[in-house]
Amino acid sequence: MTQTTIGRRISLLHLCALATLFSFFSFAGGLPLLLACGEKPAPSPATTWVGLKDVTQGSLLFKTAESGRYIPAPALQTDAEITITGIVSRTKLKQEFINSSRNKDDWAEGIYVFPLPETAAVDHLRMKVGDRTIEGQIKERAEAKKIYDRAKQVGKRASLVEQERPNVFTTSVANIAPGDRITVEIEYQETVRYDQGTYSIRFPMVVGPRYIPGTPVVAEDQLSGPDWSSDTDRVPDASRITPPLAHPQQGPLNPVNLTIDLAAGFPLGKIESPYHDILDISDPDGRRHITLRNEDEPANRDFVLKWEPSRGISPTATAFQQLHNGGSYSLLMLSPPASPDMPVARQPREAIFVIDTSGSMAGTSIEQARAALLLALTRLTTQDRFNVIQFNSVTRVLFSQAQPVNTATIRKAVRYVERLHANGGTEILPAIKMALKGAAPPTHLRQVIFLTDGQVGNENELFEIIRSRLGGSRLFTIGIGSAPNSHFMRKAAEFGRGTFMHIGSVNEVKTQMDAMFRKLERPVLTGLQVEGLDEGAEMFPTRVPDLYDGEPIVVAVRSTVVPAALTFRGSIGGKPWFSTVPLRDSPSRDGMSVFWARRKIDWLMDQQRNDQNDDSAVRQAVTDVALAHHLAGKYTSLVAVDTDPVRPTDKSLINHAIKTNLPDGQVYEALFGLPRTAAGWQFQLMAGMAMLSAAGLLWMYGAAQVRLRP
Repeated sequence: MTQTTIGRRISLLHLCALATLFSFFSFAGGLPLLLACGEKPAPSPATTWVGLKDVTQGSLLFKTAESGRYIPAPALQTDAEITITGIVSRTKLKQEFINSSRNKDDWAEGIYVFPLPETAAVDHLRMKVGDRTIEGQIKERAEAKKIYDRAKQVGKRASLVEQERPNVFTTSVANIAPGDRITVEIEYQETVRYDQGTYSIRFPMVVGPRYIPGTPVVAEDQLSGPDWSSDTDRVPDASRITPPLAHPQQGPLNPVNLTIDLAAGFPLGKIESPYHDILDISDPDGRRHITLRNEDEPANRDFVLKWEPSRGISPTATAFQQLHNGGSYSLLMLSPPASPDMPVARQPREAIFVIDTSGSMAGTSIEQARAALLLALTRLTTQDRFNVIQFNSVTRVLFSQAQPVNTATIRKAVRYVERLHANGGTEILPAIKMALKGAAPPTHLRQVIFLTDGQVGNENELFEIIRSRLGGSRLFTIGIGSAPNSHFMRKAAEFGRGTFMHIGSVNEVKTQMDAMFRKLERPVLTGLQVEGLDEGAEMFPTRVPDLYDGEPIVVAVRSTVVPAALTFRGSIGGKPWFSTVPLRDSPSRDGMSVFWARRKIDWLMDQQRNDQNDDSAVRQAVTDVALAHHLAGKYTSLVAVDTDPVRPTDKSLINHAIKTNLPDGQVYEALFGLPRTAAGWQFQLMAGMAMLSAAGLLWMYGAAQVRLRP
């Protein structure tokens, strides 16, 4: 065989291999996006299909066997009505499921995975069909699911609200008739946040795509969730927290309309919505009516509202109480006693910066994280030591151990941070272990500052590592991006005896980082204890945390009678300090019992994380509190069922998982690799097959030429 012939055959082999790989990746990376959502319905001769030209807004369509024809899936419209009174916020969330199909046989079940604030206490469910309203009932989770499934099978309208994480819920709605709409109304309560003289609420709009570590596990006798990830050995419910994602080319889905009735309880100064345009109308009594300027905002980034008291008003202690079912419930919020401008002695620090450079940070998030870290480096002094850790699929550390702050080390760190870019997986566990490894000199306070969007599914695994390996460190979390995992941020900081904050845009980096470093650099009020509680009273948190500059502590108390007053005692700068808060004359307010119950459930769940061998006792205690206070949680769900069947049992019911938007600023291709378009895979497949055919013809031609040669 000549060298020319060998070269020709190698070239042909290369062509064949290339064509085969091209065809393979056409299937692997170019799966039709529309089929990725829910079950493809079996088309019937009577089906009323639509074409792409019939679609005038973002819609989810299922492909049919007929080219260019689609079946519309249920659409979703969300209305949020938020009422804020003092520091209590109550939200009525209306989710309207619309089955826009015109075929009388297209009965639908809609399933929607959506976010709520991580401190939300969900206590009411109503299902509205036409003029009728069906009140939901709180049940143990397994029982609620059975009630829903039984109603679904016999053709009754039903809705079910389940908690997947403290900040991720699922609504299921069964038997939506063609052309019909069913409204599911959920109510929840939370307290507003107070930090650095500013009150704020956050209304999350989208569950960001999370990194799921571990080996896929398929249980043949269990139904998996409707989503893009399989369950794994490290995230056994992964399929329930990874809702199907719409490609940005589809246009925004799931519009949201939001209104706020704000009665702050004091004259208001500045009101700000940093990420959305709003309309703000004042009442003569001081109330404010706030709406989104865009009536149907796409659900792709968190909404935040901040407000401040008028100049000269600086509340230091707030208390509310409620008598409910034979118990007295109280809420206390205590602000720091120190002035933000008070000169203080500065303690040397060992600062360990950990930055997330995984694919979910691609786009504006990595820009914000880089800017925040560069700013943080400039706040270090020659008293301090520092190091930088970055992680994606691999954890990398700048120095083998923390280094003193000098021109050479800071210059090297700045160059290192400026070159960071985002790709790969979110393997956060090795990074946390690395950050908590070792100890600072006795003269230094060790602080770990974590910059991440927190989009992971194995939160409990991470909390356990933080709790068991924290040692003398303090962990501070900085949430980056338009929709960070706030449950992970808040809880990680709580276990880390630190605090958390959020940076939603590059413009906020300096302001937010300055606020964070004021907390890190200033002394805190420590050793806090509460006096004046009756015997048998239950207070949460059971151990009052340290008080950071500008950020108050909030406690919930249940007792048999309203205490006359409670006294906080602690030390600041080594000197004794105390403050007494009167309770008996504090204003009465509904919802204090719900606030207490939510805090008690959080405390019980933390006990479960700390002692997994006592799971059954904790589970029963959590269930008892949730049922007594009508709260949906890990072990309880809200279910509503209509009285009469509406779907003939000989008609099939099609399951539809409602797609969600990609969080604003994230890059789809950085998360899911090759572009996925509805039509691209056909082209790639055809191109691959054409290349295989061409390779075969060339091979035959080459073989014939060899045979003809003498």
